[in-house]
Amino acid sequence: MAAGLVAVAKLSELPPGRVKKVIVEGKEVALYNAGGTIRATSNICPHQGGPLDEGELDGNLIICPWHGWMFNIEDGCSVMSPNLRIRTYEVQVQGDDILIKSS
Repeated sequence: MAAGLVAVAKLSELPPGRVKKVIVEGKEVALYNAGGTIRATSNICPHQGGPLDEGELDGNLIICPWHGWMFNIEDGCSVMSPNLRIRTYEVQVQGDDILIKSS
């Protein structure tokens, strides 16, 4: 396994259209399966701390369940405010393992 990569879940645990929360180095991370492409972002909405893993995944957008704020899971940018973004993580899939670059 490459340096800085942490195994966080199995691909079989994340069917298309689903979101899963994992913990990486003490931080909540949301994993997404957007049409077969795995993405990862911070799991915390910067608006008021809503849990993004409980939100709705609509294509490449995650919609926060608390107040409807939307973020693009590819680049973390907010649809509401271009200056606001959530952290994104580099993801690799090796076999059934989903790996995240932690730093």
